[in-house]
Amino acid sequence: MPVSRRLPPTEVPALQLRISLNDIEPPIWRRLWVEESITLGRLHEVLQIVMGWENYHLHQFITCATHEEQIFYTSPLDDGFGEEEFIARQRDETLVKARKILRLVGDSVTYEYDLGDCWQHTLLLERVVVVNPQEQWLPWVLDGRRSAPPEDVGGSGGYDDFLRAIANPSHPDHRALVEWSGGDFDPERFDRRSLNNALWWWAKARGRHRRLRPDLPD
Repeated sequence: MPVSRRLPPTEVPALQLRISLNDIEPPIWRRLWVEESITLGRLHEVLQIVMGWENYHLHQFITCATHEEQIFYTSPLDDGFGEEEFIARQRDETLVKARKILRLVGDSVTYEYDLGDCWQHTLLLERVVVVNPQEQWLPWVLDGRRSAPPEDVGGSGGYDDFLRAIANPSHPDHRALVEWSGGDFDPERFDRRSLNNALWWWAKARGRHRRLRPDLPD
């Protein structure tokens, strides 16, 4: 008997998320679609791409505003520096879907990257949409503003100092910091096309979108 082949779906639900970097003015943010089935572990990888981080520091997703009730979703390789209180409230991010903690439109969760610089992002579920995966790959950046700070710049305070120095040629640290940041750092840079291209290759490396090719309108 011929084996029936299940046709790929023509509609799949997707989460529309807004990611805002806390304690920064003017705001640094992204809006994107991700698959409703995405795990927090995969979402972490996506956030690194769309924000422009380099993924060489620890990270965690944090639920609840009060410290006593917080749950920490982390990489399974994160040992919490052996802190028993943290380990008791630690969960494996690779086993938890984002939808579990972003159940309703308006729900949010904190994503913290680099526990030294303490870059905290607010992830807000804006709405749930339906997309055709044969025409639109996921994840997909819809909009955003401004570049993320350089790695290891020293948190929000260090970033303020850094911006003042690179904007002022007479600043004693101007030359050193311009060179340290690669010589062409632009805090206003936001390249949606480049981010979506990077996301396409990220998804393709995971066995998706083989028949799609980037179609990236500005």
